[in-house]
Amino acid sequence: MIDQSLALSARGVRMEYRDRSTHQGFVALESLDLDIRQGEFVSIVGPSGCGKTTFIKIVNGLLQATAGEIQLRKIGKGREDAMVFQDASLFPWYTLVDNVSYGLVCSGVKRKEARERSVPFIKLVGLDGFADKYPYELSGGMQQRANLARALAVDPSLLLMDEPFAALDSQTRELMQAELLRIWNEAQKTVLFITHQIDEAVYLSDRVIVMSARPGRVLADIRIEIPRPRSLDVKRTTEFVRYEEQIWRLIAKQIPAAQSGSEA
Repeated sequence: MIDQSLALSARGVRMEYRDRSTHQGFVALESLDLDIRQGEFVSIVGPSGCGKTTFIKIVNGLLQATAGEIQLRKIGKGREDAMVFQDASLFPWYTLVDNVSYGLVCSGVKRKEARERSVPFIKLVGLDGFADKYPYELSGGMQQRANLARALAVDPSLLLMDEPFAALDSQTRELMQAELLRIWNEAQKTVLFITHQIDEAVYLSDRVIVMSARPGRVLADIRIEIPRPRSLDVKRTTEFVRYEEQIWRLIAKQIPAAQSGSEA
C-alpha cells in the first residue's frame, strides 16, 4: 500500500519498445524509482530521448510499462490524475466553458452541472469573461490556460504536465510560468512537470529530477531551496543561476550518450 504522504510512488519502472517488423528493440526506461509527496511540484529534465514523456504517459496510463510498479494515491472524489499536453487540443466547435467542462461530462456529470462546476476554474486561470468564446478567439496562452482549467475541473489528485508551454513565445511562456505558480498555490495540487527548459524547472519546482541518457534512470534529485512565493526576478539571482549550472553540468555529461543512442 502506498505511503499516505505520497501522491506517486514508482518502483523499478522499465519500458522496452520493439519493432514489429525487425523484432529489434530498445530500452527507453530502466529501473526508474521516484516518489512524489502530496502537494509537491516536481519537474523532470534530461537530454533528448531520455524517456521523460514516456514516463509521464506510463503514469497517466497511456502506455503500459514492461516492468515495475506505479502507485497513485487518490484524494477525494476526483480523478487520480489529469494530463496537460503541449498542444491545448481544444474542440474548435465548443466554447471555452464547454471545453473546460468536457472531462466532467465524460465522467457522467450532466452538462448544465458540469458547466456550473467549471466556472470557478475558468476564473482561477484568469479567463473570467471568456467563457462563451471559441478557441479561435483566444491567444495561445489563453488556450493553454483553458487546457489547464479543464484538467483542474476534474479535481485530480496528481496533475501531469508534459511541456505545456513549449509552443508559446518566450514572453508568454514566462508569464504562464508565474501564473502556473499562482494557480498551483491556490489549487493545492501535486504536479509532475516535464520540460526541456532548465530555468523553467528551477523556477517552478520544489524538486528537479535529472534523468540520464537512454535508458532513462534518475541521475539526480535536486531540492530547490529558493523561498516561495517566487517572482520572475528570482531568475536573475546568483542562487538561481547556481541551480541552473548544477543541472546543466549533469545533463551535459549525458549528451554524448544521448546523441550516440548508447545505453551507457
